[in-house]
Amino acid sequence: MDISKIFKNNHKWVEDKLQLNPDYFKKLSEGQNPDILYIGCSDSRVTAEDLMGVTPGEAFVHRNIANMVPNTDLSAMSVIDYAVSHLKVNHVVVCGHYYCGGVKAAMQSADLGILNPWLRNIRDVYRIHQAELDSITDEDQRYKRLVELNVEEQCRNVIKTAEVQRAYNDRGITVHGWVFDIHSGKLIDLNIDYLKIMENVMEIYRLE
Repeated sequence: MDISKIFKNNHKWVEDKLQLNPDYFKKLSEGQNPDILYIGCSDSRVTAEDLMGVTPGEAFVHRNIANMVPNTDLSAMSVIDYAVSHLKVNHVVVCGHYYCGGVKAAMQSADLGILNPWLRNIRDVYRIHQAELDSITDEDQRYKRLVELNVEEQCRNVIKTAEVQRAYNDRGITVHGWVFDIHSGKLIDLNIDYLKIMENVMEIYRLE
């Protein structure tokens, strides 16, 4: 890619926005009021705004390898705190995608250096659900199922946070688990039982 082309694209984008609305950037600079916190994968093929069809200001976005929410990751924890406690979002979405390189790497036994501790979180998901995953003989289907289970586990990690528990009590915040199917371009709602997970999680992780 010719990096200089990015600035040309930017200038064209600015012109297009101003033609539609001369006050577009003035209003954009006045602040944000998103209703959704989107936690997704850093994969270059999966852009949050495009797949959801939202415009700037409608979603607060955090992305990392394999859409993880480890409690030791200060970046993810800070994003959740800011979005939930200060921006007052009402929905938190964890969105994975099929054919995720991070999940694929976690299924292999290779030594990947600095990635090892990060991928260990996904391997822990495999360990928790090993019986189900080992029963799937088709490797591709097992891989896709691990993507789904990883999303569900990261939703649990979101629910464990103090910010989300307080927001649930104060305004009924909802956590969603989605998967993006790269082959079809469609979003799949995993329909996780959010209220049941919240009830079970809070027996141990409840913060008064």
